Amino acid sequence: MTTFDKREEAFEQKYAHDEELQFKATARRNKLLGLWAAEKMGISGDAAAAYAKTVVEADLAEGGDADVIAKVLADLTAAGVAQSEHQIRRTMDELMATAIDQVKAQG
Repeated sequence: MTTFDKREEAFEQKYAHDEELQFKATARRNKLLGLWAAEKMGISGDAAAAYAKTVVEADLAEGGDADVIAKVLADLTAAGVAQSEHQIRRTMDELMATAIDQVKAQG
């Protein structure tokens, strides 16, 4: 194996690792967002954990964050909790930093 081949393989491994971390961080962020929304709606305990799981699953439907935002916004609105799409996006951004820290701490 040449030096070039070794470097190429190392870059591929790093890319795969980074993608895995990004996936885990996004899933963690969505779980945290679900827990945040559950708290806003007055849901706690096992019901909050179950709701957070539905938020994580909502992200698997399509790429991007639009499906997660739409779900959380609709659920909050149905529960009579006033939150704008902008507020949800801001919370998602804040929770992403927390999620990245948590995922890095695990791995």
